[in-house]
Amino acid sequence: MAAATAAAMVLSLAQAATAQETFSDEHIAAAREAVRSAQAIRAFDDVLPLMAERTRGLFIQNDPANTGMIDEVVTDVALKLADRRPELNRVVYEVWARRFTVEELKELAAFYNTPLGQKYSRVEPELRALSIGAAKQWGDAISTEMVTLVREELTKRQEAQQTQPTEAPAQ
Repeated sequence: MAAATAAAMVLSLAQAATAQETFSDEHIAAAREAVRSAQAIRAFDDVLPLMAERTRGLFIQNDPANTGMIDEVVTDVALKLADRRPELNRVVYEVWARRFTVEELKELAAFYNTPLGQKYSRVEPELRALSIGAAKQWGDAISTEMVTLVREELTKRQEAQQTQPTEAPAQ
């Protein structure tokens, strides 16, 4: 689902920008090589199968008696739409081209073709997921601590206000 959402966001943002911006063949070729070397579009490999599964479920829920026909039609349509994958790839290349020069893209491709770059490409999704999990866990702990500390401080201040003698109004 996250991959599908990311793909939709990439497509919508890039389509708006693409209308205004064109890239040289060299720039797109450099972006393609950097993206390929970084394995940056592999996260989108599951977009179409996930969409097909979601579509299949939707239609079967509404018409369970035709499950066989629905399976067949969804598979046929998904296979036809698979031919459109280069559209997504092109958008991703343009996203990279928009952010990096040709020279930078060539340097990135060279890095990702090294053993270290290939290892990074393999473990990057796990690193990202673990980092997000760590940030969430840390944020939850800090939030709990913040609530506790604020509650304690408010209690102290409220008690201090209650124990202060009140001044008599001036006459």
